[in-house]
Amino acid sequence: METLTPPVLVQLGPLGLTETVFVSAALTGVLLVLGLVGARVARAREVAEVIYEFVESMLQDMVTVDVAPVVPLVLTQWLFILSANLVGLLPVVSSPTRDLSLTAALAVVAFGAGHVYGFQAQGWRYLKHYIEPNPIMLPFNVIGEASRTVALALRLFGNMVSGEIVAAIVVSLAGLLLPVPLMLLDVLTSVVQAYIFGVLTLVFTASAMQVAGRAAAPPPPPDGAPS
Repeated sequence: METLTPPVLVQLGPLGLTETVFVSAALTGVLLVLGLVGARVARAREVAEVIYEFVESMLQDMVTVDVAPVVPLVLTQWLFILSANLVGLLPVVSSPTRDLSLTAALAVVAFGAGHVYGFQAQGWRYLKHYIEPNPIMLPFNVIGEASRTVALALRLFGNMVSGEIVAAIVVSLAGLLLPVPLMLLDVLTSVVQAYIFGVLTLVFTASAMQVAGRAAAPPPPPDGAPS
């Protein structure tokens, strides 16, 4: 159960700060420092701009709406989740993404991204899509949204935990004869899971943008009327 329950390092009354909290905070600080330093170096800034434009073009080709406002979020998710996955390769550090509370928080952010855009574009009218095409669909649409978010959290959590369990089993059976292949497998899994999470966030957000766009579009003219 140690893999599923990260240890509490600091207890503040009823609030326990786990290893996940400290590792995530440290990763966030490191990424912020690297970003600030990179922004002050002209060469690094130019490289970052080229990468950003490439990623923006790649993401735009995946969907049919303008997702430029979502690109910073997807890139941030990729960087943080990839770093959180890879930090587990260090001898004394566990990956924060093996904690369901963190993956659930990331999934909630992914769930809310598109809805924030929808509210900005349409206000409370955006919620009308939950009762389309009939009000009886309301519970089914809500359940669908909730289950999609839960599945996103469990996908990342399950893949990272299962990877650690498989590595522990192989090491216990074969000793330390296979460390390099296992580490390469962990790196590949970390990259793939970060990519999938970001792409799913993009898909969810693009879907909400399409809903908001349809709601904002003017109704078609009646038959025979000039367009």
